[in-house]
Amino acid sequence: MNVYIYLPQFPESEDKIVDGMTKSIHGLASGLTCCGEQVTILCEGLEDKSFKSKAGYEIKRFANKSQFKRFQLPDGLKHHISQNKNPYIAIINGIFFPKSYFLSRLFLKNAIPYVVAPHDPYHPAIFSKNAHLKWPYWHLMEKHLLRQAHAIQVLDIRHAEWLKRLNVHTPVIETPNGFSPNEVNSESLLNWRTQEGIPKLLFLGRIDAHNKGLDILIDAFKEVLTSADAELVIQGPDWGDKNKLERQANQLSISKKVSFCDPNYDKSSSSIIAEHDIFCLASRFEGFSLAALEAMLAGRVLLVSEIAGIAPYIQKSGCGVVVKPDVLSIKEGIIKLLTCRSDWKEMGLRGRHYVLEHLQWSKIAFNALEHYKKLI
Repeated sequence: MNVYIYLPQFPESEDKIVDGMTKSIHGLASGLTCCGEQVTILCEGLEDKSFKSKAGYEIKRFANKSQFKRFQLPDGLKHHISQNKNPYIAIINGIFFPKSYFLSRLFLKNAIPYVVAPHDPYHPAIFSKNAHLKWPYWHLMEKHLLRQAHAIQVLDIRHAEWLKRLNVHTPVIETPNGFSPNEVNSESLLNWRTQEGIPKLLFLGRIDAHNKGLDILIDAFKEVLTSADAELVIQGPDWGDKNKLERQANQLSISKKVSFCDPNYDKSSSSIIAEHDIFCLASRFEGFSLAALEAMLAGRVLLVSEIAGIAPYIQKSGCGVVVKPDVLSIKEGIIKLLTCRSDWKEMGLRGRHYVLEHLQWSKIAFNALEHYKKLI
């Protein structure tokens, strides 16, 4: 089977794959390639270029020199799709992205089955920010993109419920995020500070207060400090909210206990996570969280929002707590993890072993492939 995967921006080198969506697409493409399938990632750039990745999948880049790049598909991409007569299935990645809609029209015109992989759930919280833009876009484009797809690929089957509430009844494929064996450090390199030292909490990801619930996390952490000592590190690329969150910490008089760090691309996420004790993800809406998956592989204990796609795996493995994205629930969750400090190693290893057994990309890709075959 030929599988085409569309994402407008995709790096040439694997060492430049740093954000969650490109990591997810790279993982799935690598897994499908290991299953013997022909996989091509379609993306855009300044010039036409085609090359193979180290993992074996092909990357085709099409020149887009239009001044309206957000809305205009490259001519080379349109021609390639129209002329390619080999049977294949296409996966369109992203949420609320105009070119995804225009590309879907092209696939429909050429009788090519397509799957939409939004990577985020259509949870009410995603509509609450910039609602004046998102709701008109939903009615004009997004709902048609989803309703006319052959399937919608979600990171957690629970996210199908939000689609149904929006009257979208397209078949759903659950395809969680995973890991590759070469990304896993030896268990002998892991350690846990179960006896002494100030506990270190970490959020690792983009600094987006609304999506990631960082404002709620800081408010909850203030409440935790009234009864326990701890430190919180928020690290990642600034999506415009860093200054606001720093002011919030100052106003709560906890700035000495909350640190904001720029992303460090010279170190792996796993090594950064391993320097801390508790991984925190307080998102208002969340597709899955590869950083949380990496925290499980690093043997950390986790506090995760119930909406995150990884939440069921936290519960099944017993490596942390699942909370509502509100101050009281997050506060109680952090305190619960602090009070079971002597169990951190046992809990962390349970999470690690669960991921090693269930979430390898090769297994995930094989299951996805079975669904794709049925669609064709």
